[in-house]
Amino acid sequence: MNKPIRTMAVGCMVLFLALLLNASYLQFVSAGDLNDRNDNRRVRDAEFSRKRGEILVAGSKVAESVPSGDVYKYQRRYPQPFKYAHATGFFSYLYGASAVESNQNDVLSGSDSRLFVNRLVDTVSNTQPEGGSVSLTLDPRAQTAAFDGIQQLGSGTQAAVVAIEPATGRILALVSNPTYNPNLLASHEFEAVESDWKRLTSAADEPMFDRAIQGVYPPGSTFKLVTAAAALESGEYDPGTQVPGTATLDLPQTTKDLPNFSGSDCGGDTVTLTQALMVSCNVAFGALGMELGAGALENQAEKFGFGQRYLDGLGGQAVSVFPEDPDAPLTAYSAIGQYEVRASPLQMAQVVATIANRGLGMVPYLVDEVRAPDLSVLDKTSPEEMPQRAMSASAAGELTQMMVEVVDRGTAKTAQIPGIKVAGKTGTAQSAADRAPYAWFVSFAPADNPEVAVAVIVEDAGVDRNAISGSGLAAPIAKAVMEAVTGP
Repeated sequence: MNKPIRTMAVGCMVLFLALLLNASYLQFVSAGDLNDRNDNRRVRDAEFSRKRGEILVAGSKVAESVPSGDVYKYQRRYPQPFKYAHATGFFSYLYGASAVESNQNDVLSGSDSRLFVNRLVDTVSNTQPEGGSVSLTLDPRAQTAAFDGIQQLGSGTQAAVVAIEPATGRILALVSNPTYNPNLLASHEFEAVESDWKRLTSAADEPMFDRAIQGVYPPGSTFKLVTAAAALESGEYDPGTQVPGTATLDLPQTTKDLPNFSGSDCGGDTVTLTQALMVSCNVAFGALGMELGAGALENQAEKFGFGQRYLDGLGGQAVSVFPEDPDAPLTAYSAIGQYEVRASPLQMAQVVATIANRGLGMVPYLVDEVRAPDLSVLDKTSPEEMPQRAMSASAAGELTQMMVEVVDRGTAKTAQIPGIKVAGKTGTAQSAADRAPYAWFVSFAPADNPEVAVAVIVEDAGVDRNAISGSGLAAPIAKAVMEAVTGP
């Protein structure tokens, strides 16, 4: 064999090996990623031609597939679209999937490796595979109370609610408003779907944005719980310790003073730590922040979950942050939840759930159970502790009693529930100069045997700036959620 033929033969062999390696790579290494691509129409056609699994809340369907009578055979349907939109997400031929529809797509579509036997049986019997079902942790009573509470503030309200079962981390309510109708994106009328997608994604109020887990905001006075926890954990403070209570705090390194929100003192030149929390005294907690130091505040915030992503079952969780190395005046502002402190409603719900659970945080979760089409259990979520304890049980007990005083005699009387002790904290957080403050409320009940912890933020309710407060706007929503869970 002469040299040119040998060269050509070697070249063909190299090309053949390259083709073989590329095919093997595509079929075995990249297959999963290629299947998951939103623009993979072949996979999407196959998924749309099979019965997708149900998403359930307390046994009721919040997402299901029904016969469509068209080429795709099944239509995805959301029976209570607006109430559960940000939890279920959407399943769309053109735009893929979001939230639980995306996170649990393998199970819902029937392609999960744990359903291999089912797929094998379907292949032998020449039938289309069916998806498994996903049960969520949501409590329909809590979800309805949260949703209705926001709607009562007005159709244009921008707000979010997260409720957690303190002992387990189960998410009992997850509501974001404005909301949207995922049925519009699941439709097989693709021109209409495209039009609705453009309208929803370009809307100024961002209805598809999940404020409950994807938004971070200045937490304002609700962050004083973190500062109080750091103080109690230091061993230098207890609920009766005297702290500054004057009308203003003289900040070092600046001519600017830190005032109380009311403009008056907090009950005297000095007050107890309990009194300071009860009336939400900026001066007291600003002074505490400078005394403890930014490092102690940051460490305490991290123990509660700041700086971490810890939620499974939904994508896009925003990380809550405490500013890095603020100077003394900015540490004072950080201690009252201002400056560059940012937290999601999920994070603030996690803070109060941790206090309620005697200082031990549980990892929050939304997916409770996954079942195969034959109803056999594929997976059941078990409660899991956060990486480190946030505070001692004794300190958490002291802080709980301080929060009870806030509701019984302080700024959060609107959250009182007859016959049940409620622990809570209001917050009104300043944002940009050209927009109204955020109204916050965080709480748990019953205080002596907690069943639910709640965080509510009202970002915009279209009311006069002077009418915005955590007590007036957010606390009644949290109260309704707590009553829904603790009631008969």
